[in-house]
Amino acid sequence: MSWLNNMLMIVQVLSALGVIVLVLMQHGKGADMGAAFGSGSSGSLFGASGSANFLSRTTGALATVFFVCTLALALLANQRPEAPTSVMQGASQPAAPAQPADVPPAGGAAGSTSGGSAQPAPAGDVPK
Repeated sequence: MSWLNNMLMIVQVLSALGVIVLVLMQHGKGADMGAAFGSGSSGSLFGASGSANFLSRTTGALATVFFVCTLALALLANQRPEAPTSVMQGASQPAAPAQPADVPPAGGAAGSTSGGSAQPAPAGDVPK
């Protein structure tokens, strides 16, 4: 799930930057010089064109992508791992350490070059 989180975060940042750039590029409806002196209020609510142009449609699409990514990230962050039903369900059995085949057993080596006897004492001959 980490890759999905990263991908959504990248898409969200790119869509946010795109919305910022597109909003700054658009020309406001009442941004004419006459609007500063009060004559800009005579226009209709949506302007004379009525339909949205390319910039405003693209801004709306990027805003939709931004909000969908935000909701998806919120849902992913809110997911919790399922709790085990018992204490022993989450416990794992410890594995025994594996002995490599080429390591001789402890206590004596077959090809030992030491001068003394490398043979271990028999189990019955324990000094008292």
